[in-house]
Amino acid sequence: SSNTVLITGGASGIGFALAERFLIAGSEVIVCGRREEKLREAQIKYPNLHIRVCDVSHSSDRVSLFEWVTREFPKLNILVNNAGIQRRFQIAQNSDWEKIEEELAINLDAPIHLSTLFIPHLLKQEHPAILNITSGLAFAPMASAPVYCATKAALRSFTLSLRHQLSATPISVIEIIPPTVNTDLGGKGIHTTGTPLNEFADAVVDQLKKGSVEIAYGFSAQSSRASREELNEMFKRMNQVQR
Repeated sequence: SSNTVLITGGASGIGFALAERFLIAGSEVIVCGRREEKLREAQIKYPNLHIRVCDVSHSSDRVSLFEWVTREFPKLNILVNNAGIQRRFQIAQNSDWEKIEEELAINLDAPIHLSTLFIPHLLKQEHPAILNITSGLAFAPMASAPVYCATKAALRSFTLSLRHQLSATPISVIEIIPPTVNTDLGGKGIHTTGTPLNEFADAVVDQLKKGSVEIAYGFSAQSSRASREELNEMFKRMNQVQR
């Protein structure tokens, strides 16, 4: 409660579920995303939700977002790097570099860039935090989503380094590690057998209240703590029917 929170990709999925919980707890929440219609739908449900159209795949949009948010909401103290896309494709059959580059930009460039932009501002706030959304697939990748898994592994590495570098500052660096969650990530209907969204979001909030800096659930709790041998077995099981 009593925070001012920016959530990228916050109009749907995990981002919106977290936005709901921050709002209900009594925080001021800003969400951004590429699709204005989804942002408007979110704001209709929660009229006190602030929205901003922003494509975080473009560095200029990230800078504009930072300048607008810190001007309009000078008490902003929490950045949630949630925006992400997942493409499933065969590397040998894919020649569309623009789509690969977009996935890299949204999933990895954006959270790193936004963190560097916001850190000087966050250092001046009370109870500041950066929350990075990674994935259980950062530990045992699903070969059909090669770039997504690689970006999440890289973001986890960055998060660990960022937490170490900021350990002497007031900024908390928190990693949220979802399992497969029932959202539209990767395409509509793909994750319908995943963990229910509200169940996962409630578990995240419970761990945030306890002060956890690494929050995993379900499969991601297993993969994030598994031995190398266990990860090898997970990888084989996940990918045994894929070619």
